[in-house]
Amino acid sequence: MKERLLELKTEALQLVEQAEDAKALQDVKVQYLGKKGPITEVLRGMGKLSAEERPVIGQLANEVRESIQGAIEEKQARFEKEALEKQLSEETIDVTMPGRPEPAGGPHLLTKIIEDMEDLFIGMGFNVAEGPEVEQDYYNFEALNLPKGHPARDMQDSFYITEELLLRTHTSSVQARTMENSEGKGPVKIICPGVVYRRDTDDATHSHQFTQAEGLYVDKHVRMSDLKGVLNEFAKHMFGDERDIRLRPSFFPFTEPSVEMDISCKVCGGEGCSVCKGTGWIEILGAGMVHPNVLEMAGYDSKEYTGFAFGIGVERIAMLKYGIEDIRHFYTNDVRFLNQFHKA
Repeated sequence: MKERLLELKTEALQLVEQAEDAKALQDVKVQYLGKKGPITEVLRGMGKLSAEERPVIGQLANEVRESIQGAIEEKQARFEKEALEKQLSEETIDVTMPGRPEPAGGPHLLTKIIEDMEDLFIGMGFNVAEGPEVEQDYYNFEALNLPKGHPARDMQDSFYITEELLLRTHTSSVQARTMENSEGKGPVKIICPGVVYRRDTDDATHSHQFTQAEGLYVDKHVRMSDLKGVLNEFAKHMFGDERDIRLRPSFFPFTEPSVEMDISCKVCGGEGCSVCKGTGWIEILGAGMVHPNVLEMAGYDSKEYTGFAFGIGVERIAMLKYGIEDIRHFYTNDVRFLNQFHKA
């Protein structure tokens, strides 16, 4: 039995050495160390041995098994190392080769318009202010001279969450908050860009979500002529030095007097065409002097302080500036549309 074990060891080690791949190695393992292998068969016959021979043969059998198992594991480790080295050699990366070019993106057109506006107004001494999109009814309406029951508060115009919370319908709420935080002292000179929401049917010129940039200047001795100068500078910056402006009387609850501003049509130069509907002018924004009630509610003495405010529709400015005919293009994420303005 001892000779048989040594013979099996020699055979198995020879086959392990001859194995050319992991499958052949596994076959050797099953053949010699499996439950039906010759070593197991030898061990089953140990019952016929004398008490003195059993421990000797048992120890030898374990040594043979461990020797074969060790050889198999060593050969298996060699196969794995060779496989890894082959994989690494095949996947070698030439770091000197140029990478695959990826198309560069750019800011959204509306973002570019807002940043352009901010640069202009910051240059005129304005600060950029922000506020919550989920707003309190007080700041969205009441602080802006829009009391309960006013037509502009109709549920058809606003997205209410509760009776006192809604999605802001304009960024004028930021103006109200900023004036209140100033506690009636010192000048306030801000521009407030941001997203606003109104209950509306989406079409080529309307959207339930759009972007505004509103401005506010409150100080002593602020006049309508100051407002006109700022708006004139804005129009020429956005549409060209050749653009003229005009202010028409209008009505907004939070300004008095109120105006709407038109710019001369760039297509016809003011002569009249289909774009301007024959008038020679295109409306672009609303503005006015801050209503005394709004100043008083914010803590200002309306006899000492005056101010002006204006509201700009960012999408409208972009549409007029670049000849875009449908507001929905801004929100459909069509890369073909957006790519046109990377260098605008």
